[in-house]
Amino acid sequence: MALLKALFPWGPVFFGIGFLAPLIATVMAETGIAAPIGLTEIQLGLIIGASLGLIAKLRGSWV
Repeated sequence: MALLKALFPWGPVFFGIGFLAPLIATVMAETGIAAPIGLTEIQLGLIIGASLGLIAKLRGSWV
């Protein structure tokens, strides 16, 4: 229970990594958008997803 309470506030970051990153990578692969600077699509998706999740956590809201 203590572990769950410790991880719950980080939910937006986990959502960004677990859902947004693969979604971004898939959309990039299907549309043919190349990732810059030699990154793969999933690496760029992880960077963007984790960043958006961290911003949402710090602001307390996705909007």
